[in-house]
Amino acid sequence: MARTREFDTDAAASRAMDLFWSRGYEATSVRDLTRYLGIGQGSLYAAFGDKDGLYRAALEHYRTTFAAAALRSLENGGDARSAIRAMLVERIQIAVGHGGRGCLMINAVCERLPEDPATRRTVRDVQDASRDALADVLRVAAERGEISTGHDPGTLAAFFITFLNGLLVSSKITPDVRALEPLVEVALAALD
Repeated sequence: MARTREFDTDAAASRAMDLFWSRGYEATSVRDLTRYLGIGQGSLYAAFGDKDGLYRAALEHYRTTFAAAALRSLENGGDARSAIRAMLVERIQIAVGHGGRGCLMINAVCERLPEDPATRRTVRDVQDASRDALADVLRVAAERGEISTGHDPGTLAAFFITFLNGLLVSSKITPDVRALEPLVEVALAALD
């Protein structure tokens, strides 16, 4: 008779996300994961297939928590400029937190691409969703006259995503909110 799984896979993916986020994929061994998660190697393989499967689950957990929260903050924001500022500053604070571990998605890109097409797809999906949400916010803001109509909303959204990617890489080099936050104001000048 097969044994039932004795752990919560969502909780395991969340904890694995933290470990991968602080150490990276390559520096995290299966032994590190089983110790940190408090599960046996057989349980890890039964639930996730292998280390890659658990990594994908961790990236997916990041997508449904941190990335989804950023999108919600855009949708719930007041004017476009304030919503974008708040989203960018929050992403800086998360990236700088925990000793400057950066952003799990950007870390994944830097560590795993171009060899890992599954990671590329996951990160591209997250970035596409962010760009599309930003473009919608910018389109509405342009219609309301809140921002300049000098740039296409899709192009502006792509600019902000590219800017954010650079900020997130910079947060690993200079994990200092006070050094990075002023750059947000420079980027927001693109809305004038």
